[in-house]
This record gives sequence, structure tokens and C-alpha cells, in this order.
Amino acid sequence: MTDEPVPHTFTVPASIDAVALFGSADEFLRLIESSFEASIHARGNVITVTGQPGEAALIERLLDELVAIVRTGQALSRELIERSITMLRTETQERPADVLSLNILSNRGRTIRPKTLNQKRYVDAIDKHTVVFGIGPAGTGKTYLAMAKAVQALQAKEVTRIILTRPAVEAGERLGYLPGTLSEKIDPYLRPLYDALHDMIDPESIPKLLTNGTIEVAPLAFMRGRTLNDSFIILDEAQNTTQEQMKMFLTRLGFGSKMVVTGDVTQVDLPTGAKSGLRVVRDILDGVHDIHFTTLTSHDVVRHKLVGRIVAAYDTFEAEASAPAHSETGHERRRSR
Repeated sequence: MTDEPVPHTFTVPASIDAVALFGSADEFLRLIESSFEASIHARGNVITVTGQPGEAALIERLLDELVAIVRTGQALSRELIERSITMLRTETQERPADVLSLNILSNRGRTIRPKTLNQKRYVDAIDKHTVVFGIGPAGTGKTYLAMAKAVQALQAKEVTRIILTRPAVEAGERLGYLPGTLSEKIDPYLRPLYDALHDMIDPESIPKLLTNGTIEVAPLAFMRGRTLNDSFIILDEAQNTTQEQMKMFLTRLGFGSKMVVTGDVTQVDLPTGAKSGLRVVRDILDGVHDIHFTTLTSHDVVRHKLVGRIVAAYDTFEAEASAPAHSETGHERRRSR
């Protein structure tokens, strides 16, 4: 009898705007209905869910979470609801409302917040640890969220400056031979960092902050020989560091500072034969107190939905492509020569 569809009712609190929760023309309710094996009907502020007990219970939990999010003043969206459903189905202890309504930074009407459970754990790790590694594919927010935390720390006067760096690996050691001033030579490699800054800080104040050294954006080579105190330091594209460069960077850490290292170990652009410092650093430092490693996956991609599918498809392709090399019989190897 417990497997029979059973109607459950959920009453929306009177303080909640039904349109904000249900969506225009009940768009959000229809999205929820299509995501579960259940039917949903709304009359006034009462929602009736008919389906398997487990599915109905999940929908009730989801509605509780969405009500909590609406109460924070955040507008619901299809993406937010889909991410909430994903979190509930993973049976995690964290509440979607706690993850998706965490505000890191607000600027010009735009709020930066984590959008997945792993992103929330990454942000929490930055709060709790001195050195954090964010490792994952493009679009997972690893650099963007780190920069938001850096700006937040600067505004709260927890640090006196932000230092953003990345290896200019495409130029190798030939920067001196490129045309133009030093700034013109290195800007193409640092442009993604400048672009993110413009999302987080009023553009008119950025030149002053750069001029007085409150924010420094520089190639990794410029870090050598320095001790960085009272700073929030971000190393981006860390997969393109050598093992020696990674050690050099990490040992720049000074008092009152925090470091975040981000990168994608599947996108190494180093010359053939050079070993990525990001690929080996976990083996060296895993377990060291106050150092944390966060791994983000294709499920954490927050760009266009298709980006996540592309990342997942490449992961599957590369896994399948490497499998025959290990399972090939001796006869097959001889035949392929």
C-alpha cells in the first residue's frame, strides 16, 4: 500500500508571494512536476502533490527550501530550482537554501554567491584555511569565487591588498622580445583577471587601486624573492606552473595572508616533458595542516548548460580512449603495429 500514489498538501505561508514561488503562469511548479514522478496542483496558497511517498516528500522538502530562499529576497529562477533539486537528490546534509542564498559580494545590484554544493564547500574552505587549492574544469567558478572572497576580505579590512597572478606560459621567457611596454606585453595573459575585477569593484576605482598597490595583477615571475604579508593572494592557471614555480609561489606566504591556488589539471600548456606543479602538489601537501584541496567537477560548471555537457563528454571520451591501451591483448597489440 505504501507504493500507491498518495496526495500530500503543502501550505504556502501567507507572507510569501505565490507568484514569486510558483513563477509566472505556474512556470516553476511545472518545472518541479516534470522533475519528479508526481502531479502538482495549486489552489490559492495550498499545493497538492500526488505521487509516490518518497517523491512527494522530496517535493515538500524542495518547497520548504524555495520558501526559505524567497524569504531572503532572492528571486527564484529555473536554474536555481534545478540546482536545488540536484542537491536534494544527492542526499547531502547541507540545505539548498543555505548554499544558494549565501551572499559573498554585492556590487551595482549584482550579487555573487555559490551556485553548487561544491562551490559552497570551496568558499567555506577559503574562510577556514590559510592555503586552499581549487581544482576543476573551466566554468566551475574556482577563480571567480576566489576573487570575490579576496575583494570581500579587502573591504572588511582583513587584508591590506590583493595580489592576482598567473603564469604567462604562452610567452615563455620571451617577454623581452615582444613589442610594446611591459604592461602591453603581459596584459593579454592577465586580462581574464581584470575582467573579473570589473564585475566586483566599481570600474572607476580600479585604476587608483592598481596605482597605489592595493590591487596588484602581475605574472608569476614577479613573485620571486618577495614575502607577501597581510595579503589575499590568488594564483590562477596553476596547472601551467612547474614544480619549482609552485614551490616558489607557496613559500611567498607571509603573516596575515591567505592564498588560493586555482587550476585545471586537464589543460596543461607547459612544453612537452615539463611536469605540472599542480599535478604533483597534492601528493606533496595533502594532509598538511591548514592546507585544503577542493575538487570541482562538470556538475559545478555555472556557465551555459552546454559547457557542463561538453566537459562531461570530454571526460568520458578521454576515459574510454585510455581504457583500450590497458586492456589490449598481446595479439591486438601486434596486429596494430
